[in-house]
Amino acid sequence: MILVTGGAGYIGSHTCVELLNAGFDVTVFDNFCNSSPEALIRVEQITRKKLTLITGDCRDRGAMIKALKESQASAVIHFAGLKAVGESVENPTIYYDNNVVGTLRLIEAMQECQLKTLVFSSSATVYGDPVKLPLTEDHPLAPTNPYGRSKKMIEEMLCDLYQSDHSFKIAILRYFNPVGAHDSGLIGEDPRGIPNNLMPFVAQVAVGRQESLSVWGSDYPTPDGTGVRDYIHVVDLALGHLKALEALKIASEKRNSCLTINLGTGQGYSVLDVVRAYEKASKKNIPYRIAPRRPGDIASCYADPKRAHDVLGWQAKLGLDEMCANSWHWQSNNPTGYQQN
Repeated sequence: MILVTGGAGYIGSHTCVELLNAGFDVTVFDNFCNSSPEALIRVEQITRKKLTLITGDCRDRGAMIKALKESQASAVIHFAGLKAVGESVENPTIYYDNNVVGTLRLIEAMQECQLKTLVFSSSATVYGDPVKLPLTEDHPLAPTNPYGRSKKMIEEMLCDLYQSDHSFKIAILRYFNPVGAHDSGLIGEDPRGIPNNLMPFVAQVAVGRQESLSVWGSDYPTPDGTGVRDYIHVVDLALGHLKALEALKIASEKRNSCLTINLGTGQGYSVLDVVRAYEKASKKNIPYRIAPRRPGDIASCYADPKRAHDVLGWQAKLGLDEMCANSWHWQSNNPTGYQQN
């Protein structure tokens, strides 16, 4: 049994699909602060398998202990947390409370239940402005916003935990830019309010929910002047979590069982690359306007995924065309996301 915190969210729901398809029993622990129960109904529809839902908040230590005991989980995949960079700048204490305190309470609950296997959802934002590219896991960490700092703090907590007790098996997965959707079109990214990330915003322009895209800066030192990022298909990302569980299962005292691994493709695409690919997938015109750079944005960011291949036996398989096609399939079938239900 795998306990998945935040399992109704974008990445969590796709990971639940892959876990169920791989034969795992799954319990989701979620407070639905930024997700919908409808996603879990659709996960069961896709897989034709049942999962267990426990509604609760990770900051509630008692509720976490109860969930771990009731589920009899053998491992935890920890997605629960807030993730909007701009919101974290405006309300940093909310991010430290949700992300850092929530993880601390989870760790305490795991210690109480003698559960020692954890896969943690981290982020490439911990690197900050790259000193060198591609980004390797030993690159200096210098996050530039409270969201990234909350992830860095959690990474440090988990490494300290492992140093204090080597019976813990921990995988810290640093995501680059998850996009796309399940090819069924039943689950996908459903941001609340105006999207913070590029592809869901482009998708909403294509479906008519937004008028046009603002391209923040066209004078970066990149091939077309717009920002370059490493976009990874959410299904590839989900499969990385299964590979991490496998790696931790065979980890031993002879091997470091606190793994820190990038999950990215190693390929950077510009904002305009994404716009053109989405126009091709949707057969829609994506109007955009060039706007001034946003403070804190960086020119380029992409992963060196070698360690993921060497340690996990994982590599991304789906390219930008599939990312855009699957995203459009989801968005066009669900123009208002899960809210229509």
